[in-house]
Amino acid sequence: MTRAVAVDLGSRRIGVAVSDAAGSLAFPRPHIARHGDRTLDHRAIAEVVDEVGAQVVVVGLPLSLDGSRGPAARAAEEEAVQLATSLEGRGVRVETADERFTTVAAEAALGVTGADARQRRMRVDSAAATVLLQSWLDAR
Repeated sequence: MTRAVAVDLGSRRIGVAVSDAAGSLAFPRPHIARHGDRTLDHRAIAEVVDEVGAQVVVVGLPLSLDGSRGPAARAAEEEAVQLATSLEGRGVRVETADERFTTVAAEAALGVTGADARQRRMRVDSAAATVLLQSWLDAR
């Protein structure tokens, strides 16, 4: 199977999740704080890719509820293209995947852990990336 990394591209944080070596389970990683410079953000993602030996990066695509591509989805697609360019030469492909409801599912899961609001905010991005990656893995 393919080792994968998923990213949830937030405006302040990038949620990160990685798959196990078998490509069957997704696990959260600490989020990446946005630097205000996409080159630095993409370098941080590349470090995770290199560390786990990923062959694919799955970028969350925030489609509208009706499935259409609004401004946020177009921005994510644009950043996914830029990320693919920054990962050239590593043999890593970049895909987008529908992330509708991943944050809702992540917040619900974190709510049952007893974490306070601040802890949930700090962990929700990576939890959402984990939900996204698990869905992507399950579809394969």
